[in-house]
Amino acid sequence: MPRRSRVTEPVAGQLRGADDWYMSGVYVALGDSMSIDDYADGAGRGAASLLYRNCDADFPEWAGRELAATGLQAQILAQDGAIAADVPWQQLPLIQQPPAVVTLTMGGNDLLAIYGYSAAAGIAIGEVIAVGEEILSRLNAASGGARIVVTTVYDPSDGTGDADATGLWPWPEGPAVLRALNAALTGLARRHDALVADVHGWFLGHGATAGAPSQMLSRPASRDLWYCNLIEPNAWGAHEIRRTWWQALHAGR
Repeated sequence: MPRRSRVTEPVAGQLRGADDWYMSGVYVALGDSMSIDDYADGAGRGAASLLYRNCDADFPEWAGRELAATGLQAQILAQDGAIAADVPWQQLPLIQQPPAVVTLTMGGNDLLAIYGYSAAAGIAIGEVIAVGEEILSRLNAASGGARIVVTTVYDPSDGTGDADATGLWPWPEGPAVLRALNAALTGLARRHDALVADVHGWFLGHGATAGAPSQMLSRPASRDLWYCNLIEPNAWGAHEIRRTWWQALHAGR
């Protein structure tokens, strides 16, 4: 189901002196369910929420590593089930002020829509990237220097294409199609001077080879399994997506 935007009040910006790339303004989370709270055990526990404000009870080692400490507000516009085209049509118009930081997760649902149909994969990827060009162009024009993080899409099969492990029907070309999408997303980011969070690479080994991605628990006993409901990030997966974003934002400083 679509989510309403959630705006969080700013807190003291104790990191401003050390992190001069932060600006007063807003962090905006765009895209699909890789970003949201719904599969990560509730409010405040999805990847975008954790990037903004850490859940110290779950991840005490991350205390203080959060965008809230910079004085930014947060507007989480990502929606469950969103395809790439939903971002410019439904999400960008809701941004309330020029963003300072943006995370973008998209493309996975576009591939699910053509799952198993390899002949359509190139067209689907091309459409995702065409929409992405519009999104990043509009964000750059509106923000004048926001840090934008483009996120690669994970593979619950861990690159095996094992249909039995994922619960889907066989698509031997699936992992290669996903790699093509991620290469295209990386190229898109580079063309627009955006950052890349390689969630695909970071998640390998934490899907079908670590357990059953189709399991329903948001907080499975094994913290090595980062999926639930087959394609969703569970609480541990949401934390790991947040980690890749944080590392992308802070790389090279």
